Amino acid sequence: MFASVLIANRGEIACRIARTAKRLGMRTIAVYSEADRDALHVRQCDEAHLIGPAPAAESYLVVERIIEVARKSGAQCIHPGYGFLSENAEFAEACVAAGIVFVGPPPSAIRAMGLKDRAKALMQKAGVPVVPGYHGELQEPGFLKQKAYEIGYPVLIKAVAGGGGKGMRRVDRHAEFDAALESAQREAKNSFGDARVLIEKYVAAPRHIEMQVFADSHGNAIHLNERDCSLQRRHQKVIEEAPAPGMSLELRAAMGDAAVKAALAVGYTGAGTVEFIADGSNGLQPGGYWFMEMNTRLQVEHPVTEAITGLDLVEWQFRIAAGEKLPLTQAQVPLDGHAVEARFYAEDPARGFLPSTGTLVALQFPDGVRVDTGVEQGSAISPYYDPMIAKMIAYAATREAALEQLASALDRTVAVGPRTNLALLSSLCRAPEFRAGTFDTGFIDRNPALLGSAEPDGAAAALGAARLLEQEWARIGRSVNRAADEPPSPWDATDGFQLSGARVMALPVLLDGEPAEARVAYGRNGPAVTVAGEAPAADAMAVEADQAIYVLHRGRQTVVRPVQAGSGDVDHADGDGQIKAPMHGKVLALLVADGDRVEKGQRLAVIEAMKMEHALTARRPGRVAGIAVAPGQQVAEGARLMTIEAEGEA
Repeated sequence: MFASVLIANRGEIACRIARTAKRLGMRTIAVYSEADRDALHVRQCDEAHLIGPAPAAESYLVVERIIEVARKSGAQCIHPGYGFLSENAEFAEACVAAGIVFVGPPPSAIRAMGLKDRAKALMQKAGVPVVPGYHGELQEPGFLKQKAYEIGYPVLIKAVAGGGGKGMRRVDRHAEFDAALESAQREAKNSFGDARVLIEKYVAAPRHIEMQVFADSHGNAIHLNERDCSLQRRHQKVIEEAPAPGMSLELRAAMGDAAVKAALAVGYTGAGTVEFIADGSNGLQPGGYWFMEMNTRLQVEHPVTEAITGLDLVEWQFRIAAGEKLPLTQAQVPLDGHAVEARFYAEDPARGFLPSTGTLVALQFPDGVRVDTGVEQGSAISPYYDPMIAKMIAYAATREAALEQLASALDRTVAVGPRTNLALLSSLCRAPEFRAGTFDTGFIDRNPALLGSAEPDGAAAALGAARLLEQEWARIGRSVNRAADEPPSPWDATDGFQLSGARVMALPVLLDGEPAEARVAYGRNGPAVTVAGEAPAADAMAVEADQAIYVLHRGRQTVVRPVQAGSGDVDHADGDGQIKAPMHGKVLALLVADGDRVEKGQRLAVIEAMKMEHALTARRPGRVAGIAVAPGQQVAEGARLMTIEAEGEA
């Protein structure tokens, strides 16, 4: 076994790898960017080294810098985790050239499976079924459009390199192809440095089933059962589980055999995942599945496989990289119980899953589930990396029990600061169709009610306003020497008041950054606060921080701030035609110029955050005025990008 390991990654996977490495007696070496100077993975490792500025392209993706740190620190091996350089053949070769063991497959296997078009051709040759489509080299837009027409809509445009849903677009109509292709190619180029794409037939009612495979350097290869990753949004996984609902022994054996063939065809070693798409319209059936791609690394969702097998997959990775044989044969692989994993993200499902940044003012996880995280209370979710807060994994004897356990744990999780997807995850765990196993990759898109409402939560806002009022009365009380336990009184106020009926005051606040008004009525029982007619929520939690009240209500966060006189907060007023950045990010493209006339819904600009593109559209017809940004510029959430003046405005 190795004496030391450099972990070429960050966040929860770096912490996860360090945990197993320490148990095996290895010295753990972390790397970090300037943005991660105080990150959890830095403190959990035995030593840590700065490798560059915050952007990944200047730190975590710089091969030479990581190799240099590995040499200086005396690392015997490098574990790449997932993402970043984990599937970079040049990085694997650089490790070998430096005399450092790469904990992963050989560069030849990474290359063979790293490009989807070549991988599919290789799989066809090995007898593994693949989805119909165009996987060739010609990338001329008109030619690709013609191929899509021949394949038949709907089709998927997919980046040849990379994964994670980046550079992928579903196209339902021929007229939509050009814009979708341009967007997919741009995103693929930004994410993977390769703009090439392939075109595939979109499978009806698709289920995303993947097989965990392991191979050693002695010619042995096995699978560790399947995972179902069909609950997705924007082609990114949200909830994963093992085993797959509705999976028969016959189909598991067939898919497992195909996965092992795929691994052997490329001379694979270590951990990998062979991903299949299955037609779920009539349940999982033999012959109704096709190879999609192979991820030549550990997967985010590997904990569910660990739960049902009782194995430590990171330990297996280290042992195989050290030259050991696989510890089990195929017949010895366990499958016991059911496990479900939820990806807990800093994002806002009700606003198109926009990533959310900021400091985690409060973060508390419940007992009873496994939590893999790379952050803690006080950590910052930055715009530079994936906004995952944690993976929460429940394990039980049955699927029903595991889902109930996970839903309960999500309900008891506290996260204050950035917006999160907690409410969505809890709703998914309890959705009747998901519980029944009748779902596919389009389930979330077909059920928008699960995403929650973007409208203000009046009950949560009222609770926040009430807390602000308490603070204000406490301040006034101190100024008039009122006893600490004396209730607030309208007679303490210095503004005008009425002598008949309940006294009603308007309390201006900022509700999630937008102007709003709370109503305060003073009656016999003291002040009563309402927002939009709703009283303060009794089932909510309020946290005071950063001169605001953060209210958590049914998994959703509402931020209530006082309006400061002369602060200019009225600039947020709705209907002023201002187009503002919905999150921190980089302006990739401006699609209009000053003076252009635009229609409602027309695309105006494209912003990239966490390597995903987000198009901004006009909320009303008018003319573009006062563009305040340029392509390539970093913008903060809420920053004004441009204004759309209504026709007739000066």
